[in-house]
Amino acid sequence: MSLVLQKLTDVRLSALDWVRHSLIWKAFNPFRHWRQYSTLMQWGTELSVVLLSILFAIAPFVSTIQIGLVEIGCAGIWLLLTLSEDAPRPKYVSPVYAVLALYWAWAGMATILSPVKREALNGLVELSLYLIVFALIERTVRSPKWRTWIISIYLFAAFAVTLFGFQQWFFGAPPLATWVDPESSMVNTTRIYSYLGNPNLAAAYLIPAIPLSLSAMFVWPHWGPKLLAAVMFAANTICVVLTFSRGGWIALVVSLALSALLLLYWMLPQLPRFWQVWAFPILLGGGGVLLLVGIIAVPPLRDRVLSIFASRKDSSNNFRINVWEAVKEMIRDRPLTGIGPGHDAFNKIYPLYQRPKFSALSAYSIYLEHLVEFGIFGFTLFMALIATLLHQGWEHLQRLRQERSVQGFWLIAALASMGGLLAHGTVDTVWYRPQVFTLWWLMAAIATSYFVPAQDSK
Repeated sequence: MSLVLQKLTDVRLSALDWVRHSLIWKAFNPFRHWRQYSTLMQWGTELSVVLLSILFAIAPFVSTIQIGLVEIGCAGIWLLLTLSEDAPRPKYVSPVYAVLALYWAWAGMATILSPVKREALNGLVELSLYLIVFALIERTVRSPKWRTWIISIYLFAAFAVTLFGFQQWFFGAPPLATWVDPESSMVNTTRIYSYLGNPNLAAAYLIPAIPLSLSAMFVWPHWGPKLLAAVMFAANTICVVLTFSRGGWIALVVSLALSALLLLYWMLPQLPRFWQVWAFPILLGGGGVLLLVGIIAVPPLRDRVLSIFASRKDSSNNFRINVWEAVKEMIRDRPLTGIGPGHDAFNKIYPLYQRPKFSALSAYSIYLEHLVEFGIFGFTLFMALIATLLHQGWEHLQRLRQERSVQGFWLIAALASMGGLLAHGTVDTVWYRPQVFTLWWLMAAIATSYFVPAQDSK
């Protein structure tokens, strides 16, 4: 894996060296000269921070269109900053960018070969916008100060979502859709959704806030902020439980388990010999017992967990199974190139395959969604992207642990959050909603931002 990533990085660096001396790059000289004398662009980083702060502050409270407008502003500032640089800076290039470039290029190929090119083009534009936002975030959060700032903005927005969720739990919230099987014992149970309008979406939005608030207890200075972070951690965790989102619960367990394991790995060198040997078995065994006791002792939790294994007897399961069967037929008919990126392309093709009375806006699995949109090769690139992010994150974590840098706690939270979101994505596609998708790219950007080239890390 390391050899492959090194090759990808070398290719990327060679390309950047070519760009630095090309006529195309030199054609942007006016932009570079303009930046030297522009008062506004001297504050380019601060402008980026302002736009990203607005993005993560308003995401759960406004419409998709309004989020998109802020993202367009982020793309604009990234374009200006990039074009007005003296030259590309290869020392900051992570292997993640090489895989992302291949991923985006294949998305373009899938668009060209799509049977619904206009709809697929819309999806490609949306994907391109998210990737540019990722690049702006990664560029900005290389600074530990701005990394902590952007994360804190999200944590306070998530805390507001959680507080309103508690209000719904105590005072009631009308369901906006049929979220509970009418024949189940939970038919009268309140499922909170806060400002997101959907319990599954609310759970997915709050998942990153749990590892991040846990890490904030170590990163934020002074006891007052640390106590606030502890309150956020407890409140966010309880709120996800009260959504009664089974996908959210899976993500919660995965993200908490990864957080605990990575934190233990971080602290292992300082522990006595006994705990260095037995800490991981005790943590895994104790966590498993605690989860089992909770399932047995709490009836609503037990009923909801057992419904995961009810197959078609549960209406939600039955719906997903019917959608998955139709999606598998879509994949079978276009296994190599897919139908093209985006929900518009999916909505155009899916009705040709859907079972009667089982209309859907997505594949209800991000992995099936990638297979149906991009085909086998695009799905392979997606898995390569995940592997690269995790591999790079693990390497950065090892280095930061040696340095005892407090910023390593943010990396632990980012890796745990990505694991939780990917677990949730197995059975749902709220991952693609802008409120959640921007968080995925925030976590990916945080994990990427710690990259240090080999010659600089010696």
